Amino acid sequence: MAKGFLLDLAGVLYEGDAAVPGAVAALERLRAAGLPVRFLTNSTRNPRRAILERLARLGFNVAPEALFTPAAAACAVLAERGLAPHLLIHPDLAEDFAGCDRAAAHKAVVVGDAGPYFAYDNLNAAFRALDRGADFLALAANRTFLDADGLRSMDAGAFVAALEYAAARKAEVLGKPAPGYFAAALASMGVAAGEAVMIGDDAEADVGGALRAGLGAAVLVRTGKYRPGDEARVRPAPTAVVADIGAAVDWVLSR
Repeated sequence: MAKGFLLDLAGVLYEGDAAVPGAVAALERLRAAGLPVRFLTNSTRNPRRAILERLARLGFNVAPEALFTPAAAACAVLAERGLAPHLLIHPDLAEDFAGCDRAAAHKAVVVGDAGPYFAYDNLNAAFRALDRGADFLALAANRTFLDADGLRSMDAGAFVAALEYAAARKAEVLGKPAPGYFAAALASMGVAAGEAVMIGDDAEADVGGALRAGLGAAVLVRTGKYRPGDEARVRPAPTAVVADIGAAVDWVLSR
């Protein structure tokens, strides 16, 4: 049996403002089996505080230290490298960067899901910072996310790609599928990559990223942003494709 689990949030535990049916019970079954769990989100529009509040409101008991966010990863990188952030993010996320050093001489452009704030002037200001030599950090580079209306919307990846094209530089991605993002969560559990399982709804970032990072298995659920055929469009392919988080836990605990 696996010794630790990494779970995506949106599309796996909840969709919009409702828990996925059976998700609360599925999480408790993992915990009842004595298995540590960490939560890896690529959400870059909502601050950590709001994510934890939503989880609690929906019935999920998640300790703050068990939640890993791209913004927290970015703050750690900025502090380690002595960089000041040039933020291209949604204003709601700004509180997660409140403690960053703004006086450092060297800058880093930090791109998240800015939503309606991906206006030309904001994108061009980020490009000009890159053109002056700023480092380039992408909180995530997902193609799409499941929006509040139940339809898929463009995520930050297309805007990261636009800046990469204009600046002729590649961004350093900090969230999934970056191997270091998975490694940090695994280290917090003391679990080796080969002994861990990832459960997610994104075949590229969750499943492909986890398997390339060395995880022993990655299960794709058919909830959230999943669309039929997603499993055939990525390599490495999912270890298993199941209906939802409850079925994923069944699959794991039966082995």
